[in-house]
Amino acid sequence: MLAFLKRLTFWHYAALAASFLVLQGITLYVMGQPGICTCGYVKLWENVVLSPGNSQHLSDWYTFSHLAHGVIFYYLLSRFAPALPVGARLAVAFGVEIAWELFENTDMIINRYRESALAQGYVGDSILNSLMDTLAMATGFFAAWRFPVWLTVALLIGVELFAGYMIRDNLLLNIINLLHPFDFINDWQSAK
Repeated sequence: MLAFLKRLTFWHYAALAASFLVLQGITLYVMGQPGICTCGYVKLWENVVLSPGNSQHLSDWYTFSHLAHGVIFYYLLSRFAPALPVGARLAVAFGVEIAWELFENTDMIINRYRESALAQGYVGDSILNSLMDTLAMATGFFAAWRFPVWLTVALLIGVELFAGYMIRDNLLLNIINLLHPFDFINDWQSAK
């Protein structure tokens, strides 16, 4: 199997990733997620976390979390599956990210997110936003592949601190709140 994976070219892996994205979009459509923001237009950036446009447009504050996913996936796969070609590792990362994107848009997870201070009224992602989140993961993966480790780690920490400062949320706080919401975190996030 490994010999077969090593014979595949970049374009084979790119076609596989594209087919994953198509399946992601179709699945989200079947799940009932809107194609774009129900407001009827598409923005490059949604700056307001507590708005109906959050997780509906091309990018938002949580795009940074998906970039971080890519960095983390790259290093985990490099550590635990070093024999796989980087294209195969990217395909695995796409599969994991897309599985998360689909799970994230189930009623169970949407309702769980609504328990946090910053997700009041959250309805899940638009299909466009979800696909862009997956592409943000791929961007983080490629950055980790091409940049020196020290730079990637510095960027990851910087992005987490920046998002934490700007919106009182980031990947780490998001994971904590998803696993077990803490009142003191919700209180801090609710403070203006």
